[in-house]
Amino acid sequence: MLLKVATFNIFSLVYLYYIRYLMRFIIVVILNFVTAIEALALEKSKAYFAGGCFWCVEESFEKLDGVKEVISGYSGGTTENPTYKEVTYGNSGHFEVVEIIYDKKIISYEKLLENFWINIDPFDAYGQFCDKGYSYRSVAFYQNNEEKNFIERDMKKLEKKFNKKVVTYLRKFEKFYEAEERHQNFYKVYFQNYLRYKKACKREETLDKIWKR
Repeated sequence: MLLKVATFNIFSLVYLYYIRYLMRFIIVVILNFVTAIEALALEKSKAYFAGGCFWCVEESFEKLDGVKEVISGYSGGTTENPTYKEVTYGNSGHFEVVEIIYDKKIISYEKLLENFWINIDPFDAYGQFCDKGYSYRSVAFYQNNEEKNFIERDMKKLEKKFNKKVVTYLRKFEKFYEAEERHQNFYKVYFQNYLRYKKACKREETLDKIWKR
C-alpha cells in the first residue's frame, strides 16, 4: 500500500512539473509572437521626406508626439551606400532625406505630411533656403497609393491657396541609406554650431514669411 502511494506521488509530481514547464513554454512563445507582431507593425510605420538640410528636418519631426525616431540619410538616387560628399558634390542622384519611425496609433501620416509642408519652401526649385543644389530639393516620398493621394491632394490645396506652382518632387520610395554618424542628432550634439548655421541660413525667417507662423 505504501509502495502504491509513493509511486502515485512521484508520477503526480512529474506530471505537475511537465504541466508547469509546458505553460511556461506557451507563455514565452506567445510573448515572442506579440513582440514580433509589434516590431513588424513598427517597421511598417515609416515615412520619408526631403526638405533641404536633414539636420533641420530631423529636428522638426523629432518634436512631434508619436514620432519614435528620425534618422538622417539619403534616398532617391542610384549610388549604393553613398557618402555625404557623393550626394552633395557628385552625381549620385540622391537627396538629403529623413526616415521617420512613428506610432500610427498616436500620429497619422497626414499629420507628418502637414509638418513637412510647414517646414519647407515648396516653391523653391533650386534647393531649400541657403542650401542650393539638386540634393537639397524638397521631396515627398510615397510608399503606397494612399500616401501618394495625400501628397497630391495637399499639393493642389497649396497651389490654390498661394496661387503658385508647387515644385516639391513627388517620388516613389525605393531605398534609404543612413547617413554618417556625425550627421545623426546634429542639432543636439552640435547645438551651438547648429544654431549658428540655422540663423545664417535664415530658415525660420523664410518659413515665417511663407506660412505666417
